[in-house]
Amino acid sequence: MNIVFTASECAPFFKTGGLGDVMGALPKELATGEHDVRVILPYYKQKMPEKYQNQLKDITSFNLKVGWRNQYCGIKALSQDNVTYYFVDNLYYFDHPTLYDYADDGERFAFFSQAVIEMLEKIEFIPDILHVNDWQTAVIPVLLKDKYHWVNALKDIKTVLTIHNILFQGKFDQAVLSDLFDMGYSAYHDHGLKYEDQVGWLKGGIYYADLVTTVSPTYAKEIKTPENGYGLNEDLSNISYKLVGILNGIDYDIYDPEKDPTIPNNFSVKDFSGKAKNKMVLQERFGLPVNEKVALIGIVTRLDEQKGVQLITEAMDELMSYRNVQVVLIGTGKDYFEDSFRYFSNKYPEKFSAKIEFDSDLAQLIYAGSDAFLMPSKFEPCGLSQLNSLRYGTLPIVHEVGGLVDTVAAYNKETGEGDGFTFYGFNARTMLDTIDRALTVYYEKPDQWKKMMVRGMNKDNSWHKSAEKYLDQYKYLVY
Repeated sequence: MNIVFTASECAPFFKTGGLGDVMGALPKELATGEHDVRVILPYYKQKMPEKYQNQLKDITSFNLKVGWRNQYCGIKALSQDNVTYYFVDNLYYFDHPTLYDYADDGERFAFFSQAVIEMLEKIEFIPDILHVNDWQTAVIPVLLKDKYHWVNALKDIKTVLTIHNILFQGKFDQAVLSDLFDMGYSAYHDHGLKYEDQVGWLKGGIYYADLVTTVSPTYAKEIKTPENGYGLNEDLSNISYKLVGILNGIDYDIYDPEKDPTIPNNFSVKDFSGKAKNKMVLQERFGLPVNEKVALIGIVTRLDEQKGVQLITEAMDELMSYRNVQVVLIGTGKDYFEDSFRYFSNKYPEKFSAKIEFDSDLAQLIYAGSDAFLMPSKFEPCGLSQLNSLRYGTLPIVHEVGGLVDTVAAYNKETGEGDGFTFYGFNARTMLDTIDRALTVYYEKPDQWKKMMVRGMNKDNSWHKSAEKYLDQYKYLVY
């Protein structure tokens, strides 16, 4: 099959979160077979590492109408890992210091979405599957069936929309239809772009795409409920027949404790000595007393309510006062959470240390050097941090939502089975009780703890299984 992915970010070129990781790994996995896989991205010149910029070749350029505007559209390309990556070049829209959160984001991604469609004939590659991701590209299935329906070369393309986080939906004033897309109102209805009195890009994509996926089976169920659908629950229930949850994976070429060049000491299920050394390096890096025997809990997170950070701040005084534990945290986010963790670092310097920054290598050290990994998300479409921690023998402590409940097998104190600790009930008390269960096993049943580590490390959370499931869905659409 000919498969095109398009998204607003993709590792290793530029990423802000899980979407970038997925785009970096899934196309690469699919390209190991007989399929021709290509990825179309914006060209964020300021964010792209120089080594990749030096590999870019100019493919073509053309003028693109964005409503009444006539904009330059350049197409650059490079190939690696059997995947061809195209970058849509327009300095006015994409030469910014960050990827998102600009007043003209609607116009920027309206330009990009139309560029994706109009470049296909120019690069002479018409895909069987066009796989779009999140709100920034969710309008593409609508455009194909409404604005570009008359283009014969495009009429047989099947579209797949993946929702990575339904919280972000791309809602704009009705004026965008004419002002940015030069469209009428034929797609503006309840089973299309109409969202109250606005235009909803994600909502339109949900109805117009041939298949809608999300990043875990449980999240696919959760987003059909009022509390987790964020206004689209009824729409998702309407299209249940084409809604599928497929778990994300992680790139085992990158996340490999035996070969990872970013951690100071490599290790394996047969020899944990390197992990113990990483723990001591981690304690030293965070300014905590170096003690191999004390339980060390790691946290890598965006400091936001979605990630359940408020539970950690509520529980911190009790956690620090009455338990033999150390905690390290890295992350950035809302000011009041950043200030709270700075305060706790000063209040409990022997037991808690936070670095209010993001450093991917230091995050890897947390996965590789901690004993347990705390992830109490209020909701979590899939989550990658718990998969990384399992891969590195660090037992997750997670709230039973979305991909967390789908990927972490809860500890059973009767049988010793499981590879992590889970809690149901989003409150600080329940989270603390679950941390206590984990600490009890750590200190009193070290053999069970080690078996759980081995179980987690041997678990297959690679992209291979998930890629096969995507292929099955693609084949169903095409054949």
